[in-house]
Amino acid sequence: MKFWDSSAIIPLCLKEPASETIRTLAKSDEDIIVWWGTKVECLSALSCRRREGSISADAERRARNALKALASAWSEVQPTEIVRQRSERLLMVHPLRAADSLQLAAALVWSEDRPQGLEFISLDKNLCEAAFKEGFTVIP
Repeated sequence: MKFWDSSAIIPLCLKEPASETIRTLAKSDEDIIVWWGTKVECLSALSCRRREGSISADAERRARNALKALASAWSEVQPTEIVRQRSERLLMVHPLRAADSLQLAAALVWSEDRPQGLEFISLDKNLCEAAFKEGFTVIP
């Protein structure tokens, strides 16, 4: 089991430079763990790319279908008061955006605040650095 940030889910849905590496990681993960808001974050990223013209309508449709299949199989950390509290603390100690602090807070709740030896998968530099400082093994 590994915790997956939204930035690592997108390359599973679209062909991107990191897709091959991320797909290899996904094949070795029996249970993908994500934050409750991950699907919405991913849908937002796909819609943004379509509006910007970086993907076609057909590519967006295929990516949404891939996301739907992933979401049907992954496990989610639910939005609880403890996630909010962890997120608020993380915002004070790391240069994170709100959504990223919620991702990392969810990972900490999943780890029961014992992240040592657990893997956190993200392609976001700031989030990777914060996850490392919190004690996760950061991949890739």
